[in-house]
Amino acid sequence: MSVLDNFQDWKEFLHSRVDQAHKLGMNDQDISKLAYELGDYLAKDVDPQNTQERLLKDLWSVADENEQRTIANLMVKMVNDGNR
Repeated sequence: MSVLDNFQDWKEFLHSRVDQAHKLGMNDQDISKLAYELGDYLAKDVDPQNTQERLLKDLWSVADENEQRTIANLMVKMVNDGNR
């Protein structure tokens, strides 16, 4: 089973990766940049596995680059703030 099959699993996975990046000394700006790149890859190359991922992909597709960066930042903030 992939972490993309279940949105809760995806959030837990993302939280652990963000936590790991912080422990390796990455700052929030660099983490957000990587989150944007990951979001762009997922939106372009990965078929959504659940309704939450479909919503994120649909939002990403209508957003301009600045809005996409905001979505990526919000995802990082969501998993950092314990909203998993």
